[in-house]
Amino acid sequence: MTTPGTLPDQHTAANEAPPGADLAPHRVAGPRRWWDWVLAADPGLGQLQTGWRTLVAMVTALAVGYAMAEALGIPDMIGMMVAGMMGLMSAFAVAENTWDRLARAILWMPFPYTAALWLCATLNGDRLPQMVLMVAALAVIFLLARFGAVPLVTGMMLFNGMMVGMLAGIPVALVGKAFAVALVSAAAVLVTRLLLCYPMPREDLLRTQRAFVVEARRVADAAVDAVDPDSDQERAVRRMDRSLRRLNITTVTIDGRLAQPEVAADPDAAELLHRHLFDAELALRGIGQAVQELTRLPVPEQLREALAVGLVIARDTPIREAEGLQPAAAHIQERAEAILADPAAPADDVEAAVLARRVGHLLDSLARALHNWLTLGASAVAGEAEVPFKPTVALENNRLPGSAGPTRRVLAGTTESGWRRAIPYIRVPAHAAVAAAIVVPISDAIDPHRFYWGLVGVMITLFGTNTTHERLRKFGHRMVGTVVGAVLGILLVHLIGRDHVHWTLVVIVAGLTFGAWGMARAYACWVVGLVVALCQLYAMTTPESGMDHLLGERLLDNGIGVLVATACAALIFPLARRTVVQEAERGYVDVLAQVVAQVEQRWTQPDTPVRLRGAARAVDAALLQVQAVAKPLVRMPVGVSGPAAEHRVALLTSATGHARALASAADIDVDLPPRLVERARLVTATVTESLKELDRFFATGEPEGAYRRVSPLLRELRTELAPARSGPRAQRLHTALRELDALDETLAAYAEQAGLPVATGNRAAQRPASPMQRRTRAVMAAWGEPRPEPQAP
Repeated sequence: MTTPGTLPDQHTAANEAPPGADLAPHRVAGPRRWWDWVLAADPGLGQLQTGWRTLVAMVTALAVGYAMAEALGIPDMIGMMVAGMMGLMSAFAVAENTWDRLARAILWMPFPYTAALWLCATLNGDRLPQMVLMVAALAVIFLLARFGAVPLVTGMMLFNGMMVGMLAGIPVALVGKAFAVALVSAAAVLVTRLLLCYPMPREDLLRTQRAFVVEARRVADAAVDAVDPDSDQERAVRRMDRSLRRLNITTVTIDGRLAQPEVAADPDAAELLHRHLFDAELALRGIGQAVQELTRLPVPEQLREALAVGLVIARDTPIREAEGLQPAAAHIQERAEAILADPAAPADDVEAAVLARRVGHLLDSLARALHNWLTLGASAVAGEAEVPFKPTVALENNRLPGSAGPTRRVLAGTTESGWRRAIPYIRVPAHAAVAAAIVVPISDAIDPHRFYWGLVGVMITLFGTNTTHERLRKFGHRMVGTVVGAVLGILLVHLIGRDHVHWTLVVIVAGLTFGAWGMARAYACWVVGLVVALCQLYAMTTPESGMDHLLGERLLDNGIGVLVATACAALIFPLARRTVVQEAERGYVDVLAQVVAQVEQRWTQPDTPVRLRGAARAVDAALLQVQAVAKPLVRMPVGVSGPAAEHRVALLTSATGHARALASAADIDVDLPPRLVERARLVTATVTESLKELDRFFATGEPEGAYRRVSPLLRELRTELAPARSGPRAQRLHTALRELDALDETLAAYAEQAGLPVATGNRAAQRPASPMQRRTRAVMAAWGEPRPEPQAP
């Protein structure tokens, strides 16, 4: 078993490209560049790529549609509308990362699209069947979405074909020509995307790694300001916290990209990259925490200067020269040791010296992690890694998963028998069908020519949302974005006029491009860009006096569609938000139990391969899911509507930090006597069993047992280990036990918040008070009355 913190022997490959040579090239490790802020704001450039893809696809499609309309003798508007849909949907619905899957999806789009156009044309303007078919097509979208990208594209093109067919009134005689326009424009879009937007998943990984470097420098820069007594230290600490959060998201994203088979063909090199970035992030996080503590202390001037110099070097040194951090780290440690060796040093100076010494150790660890990362990119691994990389983070559309995972688990757990097994497949289609059936008559009464606006509201509400809170947040974004987009769109109509077609097309393409770029950042950005583009289209056929009324109708129809869809989702096969939140927390507890179980396996069976860092990274991903589903619609002041959920999320955030530190420190070969091995096994087994008890509590809702604290066991174990000879392994073992103790304390507080009894040692656990009892005690306390003591079970 390879001792973590060390790597297999490496050598430079002389005559062939090494397996990991593309993991950290110069563009990742090079000096600062002016565009680094773009990479930091958009790791992997996913948002920018979406905007660029939309620009390329829309320009190509509109140009080809216009040319094909001229060549085939059909109205220009029909040609551009048919072709424009090919460009728009290829940009939004097709984001494959291999050329063959990209070609298959884009070239398939004209077939369902034209079939829907033909079906709409054969109805010869009979609106009732057309409306029924549009409702059915909307439900089909969500039914096919579960079966992959191409089925999803099929459903979307059927719906869009019905909508365009009703809007443009394309006769049956022109459907064949419309198919030719769609097919040629789709082929042209494919060619331009392969030329100008070729999918390069490995390049996306490299850009994400560069974002890691940029955020690491930002952490160091904020730390420099935090140790400067003349700067705004509170503001510097807030900056550092933000950068650490972004750094964590970036490293989790890197793990998710490594899980894609097109990115990490060599699992050994991928595992080493995962380890080095995990260790680098852990070191930076420790530096941030230590510096934050130092801001509360009077730091001796010489020690402060050493810290400032070391952090400036960490900020400004290119990571290819990361070993240059080690002399600065040694200098900080020397200054700290000098203070610690002085028996007359004040207590505050001693505390500051201990923290500074820790910063020095962490800078040294950071230097090693960065050096090993860069070495991995420049040389081959002589021997295979003991534990190949295995995915622990799964990206969804190249983004970190949110509420979808817990929602799927809840559905799977409650629909395991009989006809209910079909619920995961028909639930959202049923929402869409019922909501559309309600919305269509209302929208038709408002404006018979544009009733589809209500259907669009239904569709956008159900896409990418899993809880009522998410749908209501989307409703807010939709309303605000529509108002802002309408104002900007009307101003642009007045600015460029109604007769400058080319400038109108420029604004349409620019609006859609901006919206595509900003969608991942805030849904309102997409709505603003879309409405700006639509204003230019509406201006071609609507008098100036009718624009306000038209946009008001659109806002009303969209709002009705969103609210009706939200209500249907809440009433038909409902999933309570509380249930989804609880499932997310249950998933977190499960992956955390795996970390503790792997610690036990690492200490008691050193020859068994384990991936402690990978298990800890899964805890990060689980925490992001908890945060996604527990985020309130409106953040209330403490004491209003109860802050219990936020308190639990804060405790899980703290537990995640301890789990990371435990995974790194515990990944060592221990050599303990059998009785101490058994005692360590008892500690980890007790924590694991307590986490399983939490899991059972979440599953049943009733506390069958208790969370048992292991602090007495840990104290006994650390006391017996104290006389042992000190050394790097002993220090790491003591660190692991300390982090395990802190993790146990945090989890005990979390269990108490969740409602599970907590026991320490052999002391019996008290049964938690019921909600009614807690409210009664709170009221009595407010009256100044003595509260009755809780009775032991």
